[in-house]
Amino acid sequence: MSNLELLKKELVETVRAANDIPALEEVRVTALGKKGKVTSLMQTLGCLSPEQRKEMGQALNKLKDEITAEIEAKSLLLKKAALDERLEKEKIDVTLSPRPSPKGTIHPISKTVEELVAIFADMGFSVAEGPDIEDDFHNFTALNFPEGHPARQMHDTFYLPEAAGKTRLLRTHTSTVQVHVMQMQKPPIRVIIPGRTYRSDYDMTHTPMFHQLEGLVIDKTTHMGHLKGCLIEFCRRFFEVDELPTRFRPSFFPFTEPSAEMDIGCSRAGGELKIGEGKDWLEILGCGMVHPNVLKNCGIDPDEYQGFAFGMGLERIAMLKYGIPDLRTFFESDVRWLKHYGFGPMEGA
Repeated sequence: MSNLELLKKELVETVRAANDIPALEEVRVTALGKKGKVTSLMQTLGCLSPEQRKEMGQALNKLKDEITAEIEAKSLLLKKAALDERLEKEKIDVTLSPRPSPKGTIHPISKTVEELVAIFADMGFSVAEGPDIEDDFHNFTALNFPEGHPARQMHDTFYLPEAAGKTRLLRTHTSTVQVHVMQMQKPPIRVIIPGRTYRSDYDMTHTPMFHQLEGLVIDKTTHMGHLKGCLIEFCRRFFEVDELPTRFRPSFFPFTEPSAEMDIGCSRAGGELKIGEGKDWLEILGCGMVHPNVLKNCGIDPDEYQGFAFGMGLERIAMLKYGIPDLRTFFESDVRWLKHYGFGPMEGA
């Protein structure tokens, strides 16, 4: 028997004797790795004559292919055996009655909505709802978005096939419900609007579907001071910081004038975010006085009535309050995540 045949016999026996994947990998490295037995023989081909090199090269290539096939076949057997073993260990007897979970958990978004409704109810707000599928008028035109505004573009908005000649879309904000409320209800108006919204975006801080809460107040005497007092009280109660620093920065939204963004004080010392006293600021929501054009579009006389509106992302404020780092995890249906971040049915009641 030649040396190559002896080597083949030795390697095949070693492969077949491997009893798990790590052991098989060790055999592969021993045979075919950079310093393996077959590789070492191939490195000696340069010392042979052309005829010997050709003959030995063919023989070594054949040996390499045969050993590779043996390793692959053994790998399949080992993986199947490992899977069978796992299935045997993890099998469930479906004839047994299921054991009930000790308790359910409330999703952080549901908990946040409950908290916001309670806070604003104490200020005299009621809850309003509206459709997720809207038309162009309610989503853009009534809210003073001009033609050609970037928010109308396909890359931001989920448009649906036209129905009865009308453009249909998934609402991009809950402000659409403000329009419905103002069209159907005479002032005074004081409502909050929690609900789902949809935009074409996806990363750590954006998802195609997310939740917002809008607030709307319309009467004859409301002014910017009332807006500031309402939102400062809300932030201090929600984040449970009695002397929470706040500031309002001028901004622009098509549906409010003047417009502002509200910041709350925080500290980022040591890479940790703490809401409250600190040298830093964190944007929390947008707000402003309802634009006269919006009132006109909804059939309300802007010479007689005025009011304010505000809006915030529910996932964002939930992430800040409960220390949740990634927005996408809210929607991944991972019961381990929900067990960690969820709330008991009576918690906080």
